[in-house]
This record gives sequence, structure tokens and C-alpha cells, in this order.
Amino acid sequence: MLFRALSSSLPAFFLLPLSLRGEVTNEAVARATAAIQAAAPRGQADPARPIFHVTSPAQWINDPNGPIYYKGFYHLFYQLHPFSDESGPKYWGHVRSRDLAKWEPLPVALWPSTEAGEAEVWSGCCTINGQGEPMIFYTSIAPGKSAQTHAEQWAAIGDDDLIQWRKFPGNPVLSESLHGGKKIYDWRDPFVFHDKNRTFMVTGGNLNQAKGGQAAVNVYEAENSALTQWKYRGVLFQLPDSAARTAECPNFFKLGDRWVLFVSPYGKVQYFVGDFDAGTCRFEARTRGLLDCGPNFYAPNTMQVPDGRRLVWGWVTGFPGGHGWNGCLSLPRLLTLSRDGQLRQNPAPQLSKLRGKEVEWRNIRLEGVARTLMLPKTNALEIQADIDLKTAESIELGFKSGANDARPVDVTFSGTELKIMDAEAPLSLAKGERTLRLRIFIDRSVLEVFVNGTVCATKIIPTLDASASLEMRTEGGAANAKLIRVWPMKTIW
Repeated sequence: MLFRALSSSLPAFFLLPLSLRGEVTNEAVARATAAIQAAAPRGQADPARPIFHVTSPAQWINDPNGPIYYKGFYHLFYQLHPFSDESGPKYWGHVRSRDLAKWEPLPVALWPSTEAGEAEVWSGCCTINGQGEPMIFYTSIAPGKSAQTHAEQWAAIGDDDLIQWRKFPGNPVLSESLHGGKKIYDWRDPFVFHDKNRTFMVTGGNLNQAKGGQAAVNVYEAENSALTQWKYRGVLFQLPDSAARTAECPNFFKLGDRWVLFVSPYGKVQYFVGDFDAGTCRFEARTRGLLDCGPNFYAPNTMQVPDGRRLVWGWVTGFPGGHGWNGCLSLPRLLTLSRDGQLRQNPAPQLSKLRGKEVEWRNIRLEGVARTLMLPKTNALEIQADIDLKTAESIELGFKSGANDARPVDVTFSGTELKIMDAEAPLSLAKGERTLRLRIFIDRSVLEVFVNGTVCATKIIPTLDASASLEMRTEGGAANAKLIRVWPMKTIW
């Protein structure tokens, strides 16, 4: 009865009998699909499961992989463990969209080729090679081998729809022999980039396992148009933090006239902005910062869209197990640079297509006593708040569920710090600036906050119910909520 009641909300692909799914031609994919299908009713019945963030129909997901725009579709892959809502051997899940708002689940894209001595398919990228073929690069892990010391970079070639993939028969495309006598530990997560007419790849890793890690990003250059032959060009960049153990999931790309490097060093994701010398294959960083100040954002991956702009997704991590699903991807964010080389992020404008009927308030005076606004009857919301701080020393926005014992979700700005419940991030407004511009997205148990384009924070929250209110208060003076706009958000499926 439960499956029948929920079946209308399941993606069409996962409702087809296995024998009728023409796309499923591999036994490993068939088993994975059957496991997801069996878990989907329970996972999708969970009231905490997000509805406008990309996630698998069920089970565990982590890193976003290989985002690419190709022949009218945005394709997005992700790390998937199809047999549990806890982490386990990785496959690649797959979704696509025409507009970055509505998404369509597709068959499992990659699986471990056990007959070829493969146990897991870890993170990587997707590109189009010089012969016009869609090509995935990823890290392959062999059975019984440690990912820290034994990894290879494999490739798969896709069909014209990017749905069916075949492993490149000459795998591995990159092996440790490329490094000569140098040992690179935690060698993984290939990302392809281009500079003029040359094609390069970066991978993560560390150079000194014995001393706890010397985090470094390594760089390679393609020697043929098929991208099946590569040359090691050395260390692109070494992280300046001695405490950084490794540099997972590097992304390296040009933004305007500068180059940007993302790394995930077993902690908050760092970005570096600077210059790239293609002759020496070295990167010199001039500015740096954190991509997301919250505790639940990791392993981002980027793509360039047809108009030249760049989007990023991250893995939203930290959900409890035992619910039939675990993990989602962040909202797509549009990346720009400020004049002084600081990264700026804003929600992709296409997300406005998910908005329902708007509720609006203007010019609400705030001073000491809390003001309460009743929100639309849903726990999937976008909130825009433009607040003139005037003389207020701090301001707090609290999202409260209808239940009296529910823990409130508080967002507080104190002049030098943004605090989201127990997560803290430094935030100072520009000199003379007294307006706080907030974009807040609540998706059941996921909160993403964007402040003045300069600070982003992602946080797992107690699931908001559908009878929530917004409570605002100040300390140390008065403020004016010039504009509060709220939209109920529709599902992306």
C-alpha cells in the first residue's frame, strides 16, 4: 500500500519493470537500479527529504561529479551507493535538466567493473574530447587496495545522450608511472580544463604521507586529441596551510581574467584566486577565502554554461542514516569575482522558476520587541530580506515551527559575524554600508544562506514544519526591514 500511495511521486524511470528498461543493459546497473527502486518509497516518504535540491531517488549520495552542458541539457552526475543509505562502494548517479529548475533522473551512469579488477568508481569530471566524444575521467579503486596509496585514473566514453557509457579499453588512462620516482598519496578526483588550444587535468593529493600530509594539486597535459595520453607537468599548487592533509576534489578554471582553484582539504572548502602560467604549469595565488562557511558543504564541482558563466554545486553532508536516503547537492550557484579578487556567489537565477505565489511585507520597524510574520504553509521556502540596520548592533531572524518544543532556526548578524544556530562565519559590511541583503532557502531539513553576495553558509537544520513563522528582533538599536519577500518553492522533479 505504501508503494502504491507514493508511486506517483517516483521518477518514471524507476517505476518501469527491469525487463522493460531498455537503457539498463548491464547486470551491475540492473542490481543497483533494483536496490534504489526498492528503497525509494521509504526514502521519499521521509518528511526531512529535500524537494528542490538534487538527490537520488533513494540511498546514499555524496560528491557532485562531471557537470556539463551538452546538446541542450545540463547533465549532473553524483557519487552514489545504491545499496544503503550509508556510505559504501561508489557508483555514479545521473540527472539532467533543460533549465536548471526541473530535473530528470537517468539510469546509473558508471559502476565498478569487477571483471576488470575494479571495486569503486570515485569522483571525477566530464568533458568532450577532440574527437567529439563525451568522456568521463574518474578515480578507479581496485579491490583490497587503499585509496591513499593505490589509485588510477580511468576513462569512459559516452553515447550522444550521455546515458550509456563504456569503459575505455586502454584503462588506466593515467597511472602512477607518469610520476617517475615521485609518490603521490590520495591521488584522485581528476578535473579537466583548457587554456587556449591546450588541454590540462588537475588531481588532488598529498606529497608526504609520513608527516601527516603535504596537500598539493598536481597537473597533467594531454598529448593527443582523444585525451588518452597524458604527461605529468608537476605540482600546480601546494596548499599554504601546514595542517591541510590533502587537496581533494580540485577544480581549476578561468573566471574573467583570473584563475580560480577550489580544494577540499578534509575541512571547509577553500578557494584561491590568482594567475596561471601555462608554460611552467604553475599557479600563483593572490587572494583566498572559504567557498562556504557552514559545516555541511563539501567537494564542489563546477561547469561552464553556454554564455560563458560558471556554476558550482557542492555536496550537502551530515544527514542521519536510517531513513532510506542520505545526502543531496547544494543549489546551483553563479560565480563571479569582485574587483579585489574575492569570490562572489549567488543562487542561479533559473531557480526563480520554482517559486509559487509571493508574500511580501515592507518597511517593518524593528527595535527590541520581536515582530512575527506568518510564512506560507509549507516547509520549502525562499526568503529575501533587505534590512537597513540603522543603529542596531545586531539582528536576529528566527524560523520557528508551529510545535512549541521545536528548536528554532536562528540566523543572527552582529556586525562582524554571521551565526546560523551553532555555526559561525566572519562577516563585515563594506565601510559605510548598513544594508543587509539576505537570500535564504529552506528545504525541509536544508538551509542555504547568501548574504550580500559575499558569504554563503549551508547547514542541516531540524526539519521545519508547514506552520512556521519568521520572528525578527534587534539589539542595541533600531532597524528597518525595508522588504521581506517569501515564496513557497515547488519540487524540482
